[in-house]
Amino acid sequence: MNVSPDSAHSPRSAHSARSARSAHVDTFARDHLPPPGQWPDLRFELPELAYPDRVNCAAALLDGDGPTDPGRPVFRTPSEPVWTYGDLRARVDRIAHTLTGDLGIVPGNRVLLRGPTTPWLAACWLAVLKAGAIAVTVLDRQRPHELRTMCEIARVGHALCDVRAVDDLVKAEAPGLRITTYGGDGPDDLLDRPGPGTPFTAVDTAADDVALIAFTSGTTGRPKGCLHFHRDVLAIADTFSRHVLRPVPDDVFAGSPPLGFTFGLGGLVVFPMRAGASALLLEQAGPRHLLPAVAEHRVSVLFTAPTAYRAMLDDLDGHDISSLRRCVSAGENLPAATWRAWQERTGLRLINGIGATELLHIFISAADGHIRPGTTGVPVPGWQARVQDPAGAPVPDGEPGLLAVRGPVGCRYLADPRQREYVRDGWNVTGDTYVREPDGYFRYVARADDMIISAGYNIAGPEVEEALLRHPDVVEAAVVGRPDAHRGQVVVAFTVLREGAPRDTEALRAFVKAELAPYKCPREIVLLDALPRTATGKLQRFLLRAPQDGVPPGGGAGVREAVVPTDGDQQ
Repeated sequence: MNVSPDSAHSPRSAHSARSARSAHVDTFARDHLPPPGQWPDLRFELPELAYPDRVNCAAALLDGDGPTDPGRPVFRTPSEPVWTYGDLRARVDRIAHTLTGDLGIVPGNRVLLRGPTTPWLAACWLAVLKAGAIAVTVLDRQRPHELRTMCEIARVGHALCDVRAVDDLVKAEAPGLRITTYGGDGPDDLLDRPGPGTPFTAVDTAADDVALIAFTSGTTGRPKGCLHFHRDVLAIADTFSRHVLRPVPDDVFAGSPPLGFTFGLGGLVVFPMRAGASALLLEQAGPRHLLPAVAEHRVSVLFTAPTAYRAMLDDLDGHDISSLRRCVSAGENLPAATWRAWQERTGLRLINGIGATELLHIFISAADGHIRPGTTGVPVPGWQARVQDPAGAPVPDGEPGLLAVRGPVGCRYLADPRQREYVRDGWNVTGDTYVREPDGYFRYVARADDMIISAGYNIAGPEVEEALLRHPDVVEAAVVGRPDAHRGQVVVAFTVLREGAPRDTEALRAFVKAELAPYKCPREIVLLDALPRTATGKLQRFLLRAPQDGVPPGGGAGVREAVVPTDGDQQ
């Protein structure tokens, strides 16, 4: 890397060097990066992070240190012929020619990508990056008003959309958006346009040219566009994947997160391709779909959320999962009870991890004998982490505080004043409350805004959730604080029970009282058919905090049970 050690850690130096080297003709993304003084410190201390000044991540993934054997499989589906690396290169090049020819896309233009998880969506993503444009990844479940907002924030001029997902994009009526569909039978379909049939030479992008804009999948507020560079895409593979996951070329990846979610983009495209491996891409990837897919396609590396692992426990006996060797859990906190249940049933040790859209993928994790149930793990090689107080001072081990991290990837919001909240004194402050144990392991407590303060007691909702999940009839649990005139807040639990289980909230509460101190026990328990979640599977706690007219929120039928505390519950 042609950067001095000091400048590698200096956002101002990195910003200045970048200006002269960009391949972008359309400079909108560069022009709307945060001011240099608001950047996080960037660390490139591992040898594999010493990227050259000019890198096109799509070309790097397609060819690596040298072209991967063109006959090796790269993408599989349940119903179509396997795509080889040779197939993928040819199709990516054909799309890239169309983008830069017929569609007139130039380096730096933003191109929205929308559709279910298919090899064609992955090929479009690679083609956009190879052409030097910026991929704007969105979910095919997002609705017109959400799509319009993201198009306006990122000034998106082009969209490549699966013909099956185009209706809501059209209804968004985003100003100036040109939509090109793929997978249809019309004469203007992206995949039917004539092309030169020759290799496409990747645009010579700078390593720190913006490659993608990923929008946060948060549950409230205006979405934030996170700007990530070409080198960032490679860095997540060269840290978490290389050092923790450790894939091999014969691995078959699969999972539930969509490609519009950075958890899925990394786990199903970037990581397997960086290792010369393959991925099974599933349009339907819920818990009931994953186990049959693992058995049929001999999946060896699985990515999904804790809720899915717990849901799959009851169906394990009916499926051959002997091919699995790596199971990654992220997206939300992994309860120790779920970890132990999965290990007992399968013999596999779940690899827990925490990541963020702002940082692209996982930055704290542990694998194999280094796993300690109930903790997230330790900083991934290439990353640093600490726990600090609101003023930014580190707190002693064993005490809760705000998680702060830094490494080769950092938060850079697109023209958003919330940059100052996320990046403080060079550290990315994720909004999670953590404890660093004396042995260096990081233990999740709660989202910082999910701490419940009741009559002076600090209560972590996830701790109460884990207690509820230890009950054999509880499938899902979510705990929030509800405003209370006397205590400030009271603990309210929302639970989903196994089918056929008795709907006995008093028994549930008695169970929790045997597990936790009385002041942590829910003062109200609500039984729901399902918990409200975002399209990426994240729990929407804000809906649980504000029920209307006594009706359980989230769209699921429910039974509300107010619990009268005993004297022993008084605080």
